[in-house]
Amino acid sequence: MVTADLLRAHLLTSRLAGVVGTTREESLRSYRLFAARDPRVLIGLDPVGEWGEREVLALMADRCGVAADPGRVSGPEAIDPERTLAALDACAGRLAEAARRRVPVLLGTGHPHRLLGFYAVLADALSAAGCEILTPAQGRCVDITTRFGLRTATLDYVRGVGLVRGATAQRPGGEPGAHTHSPLPVRVALAAAADAGGPLPGLVIGDHGWICGAGQLGFESVGPADVNDPAPFVGQAEGAVSVVVPVDDGARSDYYLPLTRYVLNRACLSQ
Repeated sequence: MVTADLLRAHLLTSRLAGVVGTTREESLRSYRLFAARDPRVLIGLDPVGEWGEREVLALMADRCGVAADPGRVSGPEAIDPERTLAALDACAGRLAEAARRRVPVLLGTGHPHRLLGFYAVLADALSAAGCEILTPAQGRCVDITTRFGLRTATLDYVRGVGLVRGATAQRPGGEPGAHTHSPLPVRVALAAAADAGGPLPGLVIGDHGWICGAGQLGFESVGPADVNDPAPFVGQAEGAVSVVVPVDDGARSDYYLPLTRYVLNRACLSQ
């Protein structure tokens, strides 16, 4: 069993929390772009409130533990591990409720190289508890705007987890998928589920555009976010997103498995 003390130590030694790999420069740039309503940083969220750069920084200091001083403009960023643990506990509560009610669940990631295993274990546990793991619009093309222009990707599912593959992917299941912040994959998936007459998810678990895109459309959504991705935290502050776990999202994939075990233990879903 992964206890809170053991996980806290793991978060710090793996740099998933504490001093993390994200830099202050990256965070502040994202906060400026969010304040300017840049869609690359909104990632599917349509904020209701007035979120200037200082307001975003204050929120991230409160939700993640980053330095609240706007005069600190360089160096490594930090995440308070206590906030990470508290958010993981809240996430476990949402998963336990989903399992109790046996609601359909949709999972997806814009970080398949890092987080696919994290979500796949959750999918297995929820499926074993009686939740249907949804895979709508598999194989559907999604046109995503990137820094290189418009690119066509394919929506796919690996071990029950949604992701997109680039046009150069060799075969389904042959590579872990492409990194993306776009909300279009989850929008396409949810639209396909609705067009087919359901079922629709009672819970969406994901990151980047998956958590924000689903939350913006009114679906309960939970998942992790880095400190240079303010949109999920703003979505949580405004009630569009249910739970956001502050954590570095660019670490080795195996570093996230203790987090999965901790959440499943807390949710009483350990297999």
